[in-house]
Amino acid sequence: MNLFEKIFNYQILSKLEDSGTFMVTAHERGWLKAMLRHPAAAEAFSPETLQKLQLMLEQDLALDTGELQHKAASKEKHAYHPNVRPLRQAITNKSMLRLSYSINNERTHIEQECFPYKLEYSMVKREWYLLWYHAKNRMLMSTKLDKIIAIGEQACGADYYEQLRAKVYALQEKRSISADIRVMPEYNGELSRILYAFSCFEKEVSYEADTNAYTIRLFFSSGESEYVLSKTRFLGKRVNIINNKQLRSRMLESATKALGRYEE
Repeated sequence: MNLFEKIFNYQILSKLEDSGTFMVTAHERGWLKAMLRHPAAAEAFSPETLQKLQLMLEQDLALDTGELQHKAASKEKHAYHPNVRPLRQAITNKSMLRLSYSINNERTHIEQECFPYKLEYSMVKREWYLLWYHAKNRMLMSTKLDKIIAIGEQACGADYYEQLRAKVYALQEKRSISADIRVMPEYNGELSRILYAFSCFEKEVSYEADTNAYTIRLFFSSGESEYVLSKTRFLGKRVNIINNKQLRSRMLESATKALGRYEE
């Protein structure tokens, strides 16, 4: 492909992207058709959407997975949960919920007034969580979707919705912690890998031309501090925590204990 063809193709793709259109290859369509045969597809899509996708892919060949073998695997745990769609719809509709759920000591809470504001998926635990505000107890809650017994959606007035959302933001701000993580300049080429390690956190990236150094500012809750430390240890000498005293102290403590095990 010559230079002019590349420029022309780039212009076409840019215009398609601006209009909200994207290109799909035959391989991607075949993969999608194969995925729609999975039992979880019926839970992930509404019946109308699933039927529409199947009709669109009717003339395509599904990806052949006959030669693939999965040996010595643990019990499969689907990444998609059947409660994701109704909860996501409730959040989109700005609705309240009457939530019934159980907790670890087998106690059950029935029809709690719930303001749902976020769904989260833990890559470590492979669990979906509903983040919500308990209107009666005035506290932020996190509940595994597997622990939810019943969901009842109900309308929420615009003024009441804004009041609850403001309370959630205020509590989140109170719990929020930030940390600046400096990327060592000799590892700038691995920036994408480093950012991927922190992909589950909200972050801002800045670059200082004088020192040729990138700084990643992470935002997380107090309960996620140890997870941030584990990711930082994984990256080793590529990064350095530069401004959070608590994290620096915990990192020094854990590193000292680790080195102490190898002293003669």
